[in-house]
Amino acid sequence: MERHLFEQLVAEALDALPDVFLDKLDNVEVVVEDWPSREVVRRTGARSAAGLLGFYHGVPQTKRTHNYGLVLPDRISIYQRPIEMHSRTTEDARRIIHRTLRHEIAHHFGIDDERLRELGR
Repeated sequence: MERHLFEQLVAEALDALPDVFLDKLDNVEVVVEDWPSREVVRRTGARSAAGLLGFYHGVPQTKRTHNYGLVLPDRISIYQRPIEMHSRTTEDARRIIHRTLRHEIAHHFGIDDERLRELGR
């Protein structure tokens, strides 16, 4: 899939978020990358880069103190190649991107993977 189409799907997923979440995405940038770095794969404990669809780089809102300020934006990386490997169609990619973006945004709000599993997300 061409990068501009993939980025358009990510933008659609972001636009589809309810305003209540969009309004609270403070100091967050969403970027598309081809693959996760080796460091990100190591930090997550993923078996391979192909198994990692997205990653939240930053300080969750629940961990921010009154001293939080003058910092670079948090970043949500959406990994194009792994998502393409898990997709057969554009609709598959769209669905995976939506789910991945929401998962990473949950991390921004302080919800960890264990809690997401409990919630079925």
